[in-house]
Amino acid sequence: MSQSATLFAAPGAKSEIETSTIRAISWRLIPFLVLAYFFSFLDRVNLGFAALTMNAELKFSPTVFAWGAGIFFIGYFLFEVPSNLALEKFGASRWIARIMVSWGIISALMSLVSGTWSFYGLRFLLGVAEAGFFPGIILYLTYWYPAEYRARFLAAFAIAVPISTVFGAPLSGLLLGLDGAMGLKGWQWLFIIEGIPSVILGIVTWFYLTDRPAKADWLSAEQKAWLSKKLEGETAAKQAAQHLTLGQALSSPKVLTLSLIYFGFVSALYGMQFWLPQIVKAFGFSNAQTGFVTAVPYVFGTIAMILWARHSDATRERVMHVGAPLLLTAISLAVCGYMDSPGVTMVALVVAAIGVFCTFGVFWTLPTAWLSGTAAAGAIALINSIGNLAGFGGPYLIGWVKEATGSTSTGLLVLSVLPLIGGLLAFLGGHETKAEFASVGEARR
Repeated sequence: MSQSATLFAAPGAKSEIETSTIRAISWRLIPFLVLAYFFSFLDRVNLGFAALTMNAELKFSPTVFAWGAGIFFIGYFLFEVPSNLALEKFGASRWIARIMVSWGIISALMSLVSGTWSFYGLRFLLGVAEAGFFPGIILYLTYWYPAEYRARFLAAFAIAVPISTVFGAPLSGLLLGLDGAMGLKGWQWLFIIEGIPSVILGIVTWFYLTDRPAKADWLSAEQKAWLSKKLEGETAAKQAAQHLTLGQALSSPKVLTLSLIYFGFVSALYGMQFWLPQIVKAFGFSNAQTGFVTAVPYVFGTIAMILWARHSDATRERVMHVGAPLLLTAISLAVCGYMDSPGVTMVALVVAAIGVFCTFGVFWTLPTAWLSGTAAAGAIALINSIGNLAGFGGPYLIGWVKEATGSTSTGLLVLSVLPLIGGLLAFLGGHETKAEFASVGEARR
C-alpha cells in the first residue's frame, strides 16, 4: 500500500473502494480547509504579537489588553449557534465564504485601532464575523467521514492551529519590523497583511468547496454509493440508539458536560496563545527572536496531535485520549507558575502545548459519535460557543493576575485549574459517551 493510502486507511483490512474514496475526499478537502483555518486562527491570535508594540504605543494596560483579547469571544458566543444552523440551511460553500470574507476585512481594519473603545469594538465584531467557522467545519466533515476516520482527520484539520503559530509567530515578529513603512506602525502592517489572504480564500471557497457528497463530481458513482451507504448506516444507528431534536440536544446534560470539558481546554489554549509572546519576550529576546522561540512548543504539539489522534482511531478509545492530555496540560501550566528559570519554563510550556493539541485532535469525536443532523449542528455550535467563552476568561484571568502581582507566571498557575477540572470531567462524565460510541459501532457492524 502506498504511503498516502496508509495515512488514509483505518485499522484493519479495507476494501479498495473505501481506501480510494477516503483518499479522494482527503486530498480534495483537508489541505484547503487547513489553509482556511490557518488564516482564521492567525487573524484571531495575531493580537498577541501586535501587543508587543501596540500596547505601549496606545497605552493599554494588561487588563485593557485582556478585555480586548477576550471580548472577541463574546461576539463569537452570541452568534455561534445561529451561524451553524445557517450553514446547515444554506450550504457550506456559501456560508463559510461569507464568514471568511467578513473576518478578513475586519481583521485588516484592526489596523485602525486608536484607543480602548475602537479596540474593543473591532475585536467584538471580529468574533461576530468568525462565529460558526470552526463548528461549521466540524459539522461539514461529518458529511464526508465515517466515525472511524474522524479523529485523524479532525486532527489533520486542527493542525492549522499549531501550524499557524509555527509559521505565523516568526512572520508576525518580522512584520513588526515594518514599523514606519508608508507612515504605518509595524503592528498595523501585521493586521493588514495577515487579513488580506482570508478575503481572497473566502472568494475561492464559494467556488471550490462542495456542499455534500452527492454533488461531488470529483467522486465516481461507485465511491458516492459506498460513502452514502456508510454514512446513512451510521446515522440510522445513532437515531435507533437515541434520536434527539434540536431542543433536546441543546438542553442535554451530556452536551453541557462536553461544553465544560471544552471550556477547560480552550482556557489553556488561548491563555497560552495570547500571553506566550509576552512571556518569551520577557526572557530578553528581540521581536523577531520571540517569534521563532514562541513557535517551538507548537512544533512539538503538532507532531503529538497527529500521533495521538491516530492512536485514538486505532484503539477506538476517546475518553482517556481527551482526559489525560488535559491533566497533563494542567500540571505543566502549574509548573510554569512555580519556576523562574526560562529553560524550565519553556520545557513546561512545550509539554503544555503537547497536552493542549492532543486534546484538540480527539475531542470533537465525542459529540459526533451520538449526534446527527440539525441536533448535531446546534449541539456542536453550543459546545464550541460555551467552550470559547474561556477564550475571554483565560486571557483575562492571566491579565488580571499579572496586573495584581506583576507576574504572568502566577497567572498560568491560576489558569491551570481550568484544564484540571476539564480533565476530571472527561473521566467522570465521559463514560456514557464512550458507551454510546461503542453501541453505535456495534449497530453499524
